[in-house]
Amino acid sequence: MATKLLLTFAICRLIVTVGLTLDPTELLLLGVDAQLSVDPTDVKTASLDFGLLTGAQPPLAVMHPASSQDVAQLVKAAYGSNFGFTVSARGHGHSINGQAQTANGVVVQMSGSKGGSGVASGRKPPHPRVWPQERFVDVWGGELWIDVLRSTLQHGLAPKSWTDYLYLSVGGTLSNAGISGQAFNHGPQISNVHELDVVTGKGELLTCSEEQNSEMFHAVLGGLGQFGIITRARISLEPAPQRIAMRDFFNFPSTSYCQNLKGKVRWIRVLYSNFLTFTRDQEYLISLHEQPASQKFDYVEGFVIVDEGLINNWRSSFFSPHNPVKISSLEPNGGVLYCLEIAKNYHESTASTMDQEVESLLKKLNFIPASVFTTDMPYVDFLDRVHKAELKLRSKGLWEVPHPWLNLFVPKSKIADFDKGVFKGILGNKTSGPILIYPMNKNK
Repeated sequence: MATKLLLTFAICRLIVTVGLTLDPTELLLLGVDAQLSVDPTDVKTASLDFGLLTGAQPPLAVMHPASSQDVAQLVKAAYGSNFGFTVSARGHGHSINGQAQTANGVVVQMSGSKGGSGVASGRKPPHPRVWPQERFVDVWGGELWIDVLRSTLQHGLAPKSWTDYLYLSVGGTLSNAGISGQAFNHGPQISNVHELDVVTGKGELLTCSEEQNSEMFHAVLGGLGQFGIITRARISLEPAPQRIAMRDFFNFPSTSYCQNLKGKVRWIRVLYSNFLTFTRDQEYLISLHEQPASQKFDYVEGFVIVDEGLINNWRSSFFSPHNPVKISSLEPNGGVLYCLEIAKNYHESTASTMDQEVESLLKKLNFIPASVFTTDMPYVDFLDRVHKAELKLRSKGLWEVPHPWLNLFVPKSKIADFDKGVFKGILGNKTSGPILIYPMNKNK
């Protein structure tokens, strides 16, 4: 089985930059002034991103588009301008190095357009449209994945592949890849797209798919925003673990709706002191992707623990604070531990066989004995787990800080060298940030 491991040292969700230097008077001639904002709050927000690593000059204006045509009109004006000016698309602001910023240009605020302070016309982008029989959903490029989940669950459906964090824009993650623990089974998010609407660098609006404008379709998916702005995506869906009673769901993020959830997730973490054993077990689990649901996990991920405090930090709040895990007690190899994170979806009709199915899978793994940590939770709570950690960090003033981040694809043949040189070498116990390992099937 050909595999690759994706190691992520942070979140990088950028969208686009196209364009040319701006004469401010041209803003008045664009014909989209009802969607343009020079409000200081909008401008300041558009000059920042999740990384907080760059100090870019603010844009001259922020556009809050209500349609693909709005975006196309702006980009076409930039392309045909005698003076020229830059246009950059911004989702929910999770770029790292200012990729969605543009000094003295116009930032297209794709997310938040439904309530942006600069929207004078009252027009808003379209809401997600779910096609239950066909099992796909059409969504605005700036829609957040958490809102896609809300819409699809009303029909008992959900996207197949996720990111760990759901408050990211659809266009942003599709411009990268969109990877989480489901990627071994369904591929990343970009492998689960039927169709796109894209605004090119010339301001043309194209619909593209495998059959129509296929070159553009494949260029834009994972293209880091270099080939166009995604304004609509048609996302593949599958049945959610079980249809959810929606009475309290739209009070989200209130957890009161959880009482109505029947779909659940068995979330398991096991520990390793030997890296080769850890990766061998990851590779075995992702090799089961073609097996029936009862014979595989739905989610396979992992992380590296190089600091005594990390195993019990926000990322690992899963472990009981009353029974903290001590690295030293587990005899780590070179001071490093590895956590395999796995999950299995179930609902009331399959709950009776869950223990047996999990036990059968765990018996084939070689983790440290007595290092199994298990919890059951509602399906939506599991998908939204990182946001709950975000709220904790925000309450402590630890979220709005610089976020250096690096994503790497490492082939199976080099991962042991990477462990020796980076995890046990360069990093040692010098970092307290998350180091995530996503095992992936190359053919996905």
